[in-house]
Amino acid sequence: MKVGIIGATGYGGAELYRILLNHPKVENCILYSSSEANTLYTDSFPHLSEISNHVLQGIDIEEIKKNIDVLFLATPAGVSAEITPKLINSNVKIIDLSGDLRIKNRADYEKWYKREAVEQPVLDEAIYGLPELNREEIKKAKLIANPGCFPTATILGLAPIVQGNIIKESSIIVDAKSGVSGAGRGSSRATSYSEINENMKIYKVHEHQHVPEIEQALKRLNESVEAISFSTHLIPMTRGIMSTIYADLKRDITDEELHEFYKQFYKESPFVRVRPLNQYPATKEVYGSNFCDIAVKVDERTKRVTIVSVIDNLMKGAAGQAVQNFNIINGFEENTGLYLAPLFP
Repeated sequence: MKVGIIGATGYGGAELYRILLNHPKVENCILYSSSEANTLYTDSFPHLSEISNHVLQGIDIEEIKKNIDVLFLATPAGVSAEITPKLINSNVKIIDLSGDLRIKNRADYEKWYKREAVEQPVLDEAIYGLPELNREEIKKAKLIANPGCFPTATILGLAPIVQGNIIKESSIIVDAKSGVSGAGRGSSRATSYSEINENMKIYKVHEHQHVPEIEQALKRLNESVEAISFSTHLIPMTRGIMSTIYADLKRDITDEELHEFYKQFYKESPFVRVRPLNQYPATKEVYGSNFCDIAVKVDERTKRVTIVSVIDNLMKGAAGQAVQNFNIINGFEENTGLYLAPLFP
């Protein structure tokens, strides 16, 4: 297949290229950039010297229609909203890694993202690309809204107990932490070395744009889900997300019962690893891989459950999941090109 990446010079675009370079079903990968067209890809990423000879192309919609089977949009918010409508009636399949197509309610998108939403017919066609929950819809899709990084870790951590009606729907609290690469490649004071090194910062308190995405997905599993409490923190590491989730139980359940429930829920999901009881995942244990590792524990004193969910934000939280969706929409084995052991240490 011939694939294209718009936004190839960002972290998500580079990770897509790393995976697709060795994907057995990809014949050619064309890289696009609006800001660095006609330059060598290795000028942006010297670590690819003698691996890539690609020259970044300018974005030409008509050329994309003629030459690309699947287009990945690894772009900032707002870019997909401009490009996708121009391609939606073509034969090009689109996998959008930005947040532009995830929120079905235009008013919610505009409230949380502070920009105009794409037109409703485009949103209606986009399928939310979380394979563990929407695999059958993804198989028939032409337009995929690839989930966000925080939502991926959080939704996968919560899905079994939300759908299983095990927790009180108004009691969900999420304490999430991310490495600095989640902020993108652009420089800012907040993510500079001197600001983040030996430091931890909470940010976007009650205002993070991933809140409506998480709530929307959870409400599809259980319409009684109410507003969640969601806190995000920036921590001094490059990659990784840990989402620690708390919720009140509706009924008594043992650790063993809950653990088995999660194992059965994800038994057909090759990239979710439910860890053994009393073994808790660390971000380093999924580094560079497409795995989401989950652990569960019941607090018998408070009648609450604690879920720990970890991913690599650039892999299962972005590029890896996008390639997982690429495999599904094209009828390939879901783990094609993705069954990568985590990097360690």
